[in-house]
Amino acid sequence: MGGAPAGPAVTGRRLALYALPALPLAALALPFYVIVPSFYAEALGLSLTAVGAALLAIRLIDALADPLLGWAADRIAPGFGRRRALMALAAPVTALCALMVFWPGAGAGIAHLFLWGLGLSLGYTALSLAYTAWGAEITADYRGRARVAAAREGVTLLGTLVAIALPFAIGLGTEAKGFHGLAAMGVFVLVTLPLFCAACVFGVPEPANLSREKLSLAAGLRHLRSNGPFLRLIAAFLLNGIANAIPATLFLYFVADRIGAAQLQGPLLFLYFLCGVAGLPLALRCASRFGKHRAWCGAMLAACVVFAGAGFLGPGDVVAFGLICAATGVLLAFDVALPPAIQADVVDIDTAASGEQRSGLYFALWALATKLALAIAVGVTFPLLDWAGYRPGTGAPTEQAGLALALLYAWLPIPAKLAAIALMWRFPLDEAAQRRLRTVIEAASAERAGAR
Repeated sequence: MGGAPAGPAVTGRRLALYALPALPLAALALPFYVIVPSFYAEALGLSLTAVGAALLAIRLIDALADPLLGWAADRIAPGFGRRRALMALAAPVTALCALMVFWPGAGAGIAHLFLWGLGLSLGYTALSLAYTAWGAEITADYRGRARVAAAREGVTLLGTLVAIALPFAIGLGTEAKGFHGLAAMGVFVLVTLPLFCAACVFGVPEPANLSREKLSLAAGLRHLRSNGPFLRLIAAFLLNGIANAIPATLFLYFVADRIGAAQLQGPLLFLYFLCGVAGLPLALRCASRFGKHRAWCGAMLAACVVFAGAGFLGPGDVVAFGLICAATGVLLAFDVALPPAIQADVVDIDTAASGEQRSGLYFALWALATKLALAIAVGVTFPLLDWAGYRPGTGAPTEQAGLALALLYAWLPIPAKLAAIALMWRFPLDEAAQRRLRTVIEAASAERAGAR
C-alpha cells in the first residue's frame, strides 16, 4: 500500500495543485442542474415532462451508486494510489460526457440527454468521491485539514462564479445549433478538467493507506452505526443542508417576485458567492481559535439572525437584500469549509476502531446527504408555494403568495439550523481528541508494518 506518509502540514504549492480540479468540477455542476433542463426544453423542443423524467432517473441511479462507488474507491488499491487512480480514470470520461450534454446538437433527443447525462453524473460522483476522500487524507493535522477543505471549497466557489458568468456572457440562445453559452461551458470543462486533474494527480503525493483490515460489509456497517460522532455530524450536516437548500431553491423567485428586481438575479448571486470566497480566511481564523465545530455553530447562529431579517423585505428593498446576500455569503464560507474538515476527523474514529481507512465510503454518505437535502428542500417548498397560490413567471404574486414566499425563504431554514447547532455545540471530537486518535492509528499501522 504505497504512498507518502500523512504529514502534519501541506505546502502552499501542493495545496494549490490539489485545489485546482475543484474549478471545473464546480463549473459543470451548476449548469447541469440549473441550465440544462430549460435548454433542452426550449432550444431542442423536448417536453418538460420528458426532460424532468430523464433527469429524475439519472439522479435516482446516481444516488444508488454513491455508496457502491464509495466502497469501490476504498477497496481498489493500485500502486499508483487509490484516490489518484480513480481521479485519473474518471476525469476524461466526465469531461467528454460534459461536452456531449452541454453541446448536444440540433438532433439530440431524450436518449442523448439520458445516456450522456448518466455518464456525466456517475463520472462526476466517482471523481468527486476520490477527490474529497483524498483531501481528508492529505494531512492528519486538525487545523491542516481545515486549510485543505478551505482551499478546495474556495476554488469551488470560484468555479461557481465562472458557471454563473460564462454561459450568460456568451448567451444561451434559443436554438441548439451554433456555439452558445452552454457549449462554451462544455469546451471549458473538456479542456480544464483533465488538465487540472493531471496537475493534481502528478503534483500531489497520495498519503499511505493506513488500513490494517478489510472488513466485510456487515462488519463495516456495524462500525458505521457505532460511530456516534459521525451520526451526529451527518445529521447536523443534513439539517443545515436543508436550511441552505431552501433559500437556494427559492432565490431567483424571491429576487424577482418579492424584491421586484429580476434584472439583478445574476449580480446578486455573483455577490453571494464572491463574498463566500472572501469569507474563507475568517472561517479558518475562527476555526483555529474556537475549534471547527464551535466556529461552524457560531456561523450558523449568525445566519439565523441575518435570515430572520430577510422575511421583512418587500418590493424595492434591493440594497438591504444585497447586504443580506453579502453577509450570508461570508457565512457560506464556514458551511463549505468546516464540516468536511470535521468529517475527516470523524473518519479517524472509524479507522482507529475498525482498522480500515474508509474515507471513500464516508464521503459517499456525505454526498448522499447533500443530494437528500436538495431533494427535501424542493419537495417541501414547492408544494407549500403551490398551496399558497404562488405561480412563478405570471407577474406580481398575490399578497398571500408573496408572504408565503418570504416566510419560506427567510424563516423556514431557521429551525433546521438551530437543530444542527444543538447537535454540534458539544461535539466531542476537538483538536486534542483528534490528536490522540492519530497516535493510535499511526502506532497500529507501524506495528503492522513491523510485523511483516
